Amino acid sequence: MDTPVTFPLPPDLPEPLDDGAARHLMGMRLPELQLPCTDGSQVALNLLGGRTVIFIYPMTGRPGIALPEGWDAIPGARGCTPQACAFRDHHEALCQHGARVFGLSTQDSAYQREARERLHLPFELLSDQALQFGTALRLPGFMAGGMALHKRLTLVLEDACIVKVFYPVFPPDGNAREVLDWMRSRA
Repeated sequence: MDTPVTFPLPPDLPEPLDDGAARHLMGMRLPELQLPCTDGSQVALNLLGGRTVIFIYPMTGRPGIALPEGWDAIPGARGCTPQACAFRDHHEALCQHGARVFGLSTQDSAYQREARERLHLPFELLSDQALQFGTALRLPGFMAGGMALHKRLTLVLEDACIVKVFYPVFPPDGNAREVLDWMRSRA
């Protein structure tokens, strides 16, 4: 396997502000729905036992394909690939704290599968292309390039119940470390 590549963030990205759009999530149980996974399975979110981390991101870019116009000017939009790579790099430590990790976006599974392979991600990605998860949880979102996207946030679950919400997430490449530090503080 090739050495995984990292992706630095531009230094002048606008920082997202806490607009309160995720405050309602603490204590919620995940809905009874299944999402397509990059391994070809369907994941029943309400049946996730133990500790699970779901980092929710707008979209990963793809080499040679332009991001939506004005992407870097949207607070919190840029940084999905660095965030995924940080979760990749901290995956073993998160697992040692009993966590299973998923990434989640509105991109389809085929698109996500390419990103998972290219970035050497040791965890699966979930597709909310139909916006079922986002609608059921009333996740904050935005439109870009004609696409409905979720704003970046991270959920920590215990037996499918949300026990911690990281929102807004900035910088995105520091989120995995922030989640790991939170887990260590509860050990």
